Amino acid sequence: MKKLLAVLLMAALVLAACGSPAPAPAPAAPATDAPAADAADAAPDAADGIRIALVTDYGTIDDGSFNQGSWEGVVAFAGPRGIGHEYFQPAEVSDAAYIDAIGLAISVGAEIVVTPGFLFGAAVYEAQELWPEVNFVLIDSQPNMDGNTHIADNTVAVLYAEQESGFLAGYAAVMEGHRSLGFIGGIPVPAVVLFGTGFVEGAEFAASELGLAAGEVTINYAYAGTFSPSPEVQTMAASWYAEGVEIIFAAAGGAGFSVMAAADAANALVIGVDIDQAGASDTVITSALKGLQASVYNVLEDWAAGNFPGGQAKVYGAALNGVGLPMATSRFQNFTQAQYDAIFAQLASGSITLSTTLGADAHMGLGVELVEIVAIG
Repeated sequence: MKKLLAVLLMAALVLAACGSPAPAPAPAAPATDAPAADAADAAPDAADGIRIALVTDYGTIDDGSFNQGSWEGVVAFAGPRGIGHEYFQPAEVSDAAYIDAIGLAISVGAEIVVTPGFLFGAAVYEAQELWPEVNFVLIDSQPNMDGNTHIADNTVAVLYAEQESGFLAGYAAVMEGHRSLGFIGGIPVPAVVLFGTGFVEGAEFAASELGLAAGEVTINYAYAGTFSPSPEVQTMAASWYAEGVEIIFAAAGGAGFSVMAAADAANALVIGVDIDQAGASDTVITSALKGLQASVYNVLEDWAAGNFPGGQAKVYGAALNGVGLPMATSRFQNFTQAQYDAIFAQLASGSITLSTTLGADAHMGLGVELVEIVAIG
């Protein structure tokens, strides 16, 4: 009955595309891959109805990015345990619509709500007070409103060290042999900025190790202003490729698909983001991963065991195997597993310190000496 009620309510409120489709194949995530589920491990008894909900933010559930990676974590945990789970897509991108979708999920039984993306900061700030009996998992942000940040006891903020994942991508690109690089971010929110600054620092680190001359590595650097596919993004990428850029790191959500289309036409390369995007295009040489599936799985596992880490901001970096490159599916010709393992170990140990300065132009203040940054857009 709860399942039927969920469908009817969603239709009445015109909340789009809510369902439980078979997820895309699980990405080759960092070493935090969710373990195989064992029904005997589940503390909550399997029950009819929706107990775990995910609310999408900017895109669809199959966005090849945050929504998809987080949803795969929900499915990996809840499916084998027989725990009812569902996703909800708000009617529009607004705090009010997010609150409505969260409220709908709770009205049909959700006990824990996963909200992927920085856009949920204000909505979760409000929701955690409106529904103190419900747990919230806010991905890639902390609950905030009007300059105030507060993580209530019923909420956990899951963050990632994007600068480390971006660093690995930049390092690998230069070690692979590329010298003309590009970075196209979506909107310059903190996570995207850190991906970009890390990418620059990784390229600089590799250039230093290889003894390259100053200016031998160049990086075209711009923000698309969107996380959605668009002709404008494809045109920007196509013009870069035509000018000689060999590989573009697209930290731009769905807009990355436009970069892939341009790369395909130019016989060039792309570095994907968030999840392993090797299956999205043959142009994707690797992806700068966040352990989305694994981190969501881990939090749900804590919730199921009665150990929900409320009131905390948990940061997943190399030290927790929360970032990385999917070496098993990467299309490198020169960059080796041994090289990757060595640089990853340095990040995990803390022997490499990266900038966490924010601001859309943070890449200009990195003080790199070997890499030339070409700010475009």
